[in-house]
Amino acid sequence: MNALRCLRPVASRLQAPTLPRLARGYASASYEFIQVSQPKPGVGQVTLNRPKALNALCTPLIHELNDALRAFNDSDDTSVIVLTGSQKAFAAGADIKEMAPLTFSEAYTKSFIESWSLLTTQIKKPIIAAVSGHALGGGCELSMMCDILYCTENANFGQPEIKLGTIPGAGGSQRLTRAIGKSKAMELILTGKSFTGADAAQWGLAAKAFPSYEVLMEETLKSAETIASYSRVAINACKEVVNKSQDLPLRDGVEFERRVFHSLFGSNDQKVGMKAFAEKKKAEWTHS
Repeated sequence: MNALRCLRPVASRLQAPTLPRLARGYASASYEFIQVSQPKPGVGQVTLNRPKALNALCTPLIHELNDALRAFNDSDDTSVIVLTGSQKAFAAGADIKEMAPLTFSEAYTKSFIESWSLLTTQIKKPIIAAVSGHALGGGCELSMMCDILYCTENANFGQPEIKLGTIPGAGGSQRLTRAIGKSKAMELILTGKSFTGADAAQWGLAAKAFPSYEVLMEETLKSAETIASYSRVAINACKEVVNKSQDLPLRDGVEFERRVFHSLFGSNDQKVGMKAFAEKKKAEWTHS
């Protein structure tokens, strides 16, 4: 039944752009598989909400997620976005019932799951993943697409696609290898073994692992609120230069960073920030 619900047309996919909906109190009634909110000033939150399927990722859910992320990205009230699930599951993988019938030609010509990567290509604001419970397959990949990954110590990560006769398809082999090294990533992907949130933090995949779900959410929102207190121009620039380090050789990356650094001298907030520092006052950012 869940698979049928997930595959049927979703009303929100036919509605007007989401930004006006989000602005009206960030109501989640417009969505079927996610909830949206603004838990702190400057912080937008998207919560995956398909509990009976442990937040398994299906195409309509991804469409809703992308819609909400674009709306927060365009909102003048939002500087940083938190992406989370439930205490039991961040996302327990892709919806197998949706994938199983696909043929090669269907998957290839329709670019199946390409839309999952929108948050890495179109969203300019930082996204923080708060992971509790299962983050397997596509769920693990989704968490790794985010800019900062926080988790509980007992969170359950993994790329078990080998057990289904396939491989990670949404960047898992690439991002996991870059984060923890070839040998460890190869072992995990070839064996399909899971690893804990404590492991993720120890290996550098996660920024921090927390002892409980409650502490995870409290600390995630605290970190998000801190980020949101700074200039949005500088926040977005920080994300851009750090992410470029994943694509460029060191020399080219340093040159790119220097150019972005120079460009910020043309922003109002660079003047505001340095003047406030010199006068020992709190900066009143203009986000311009």
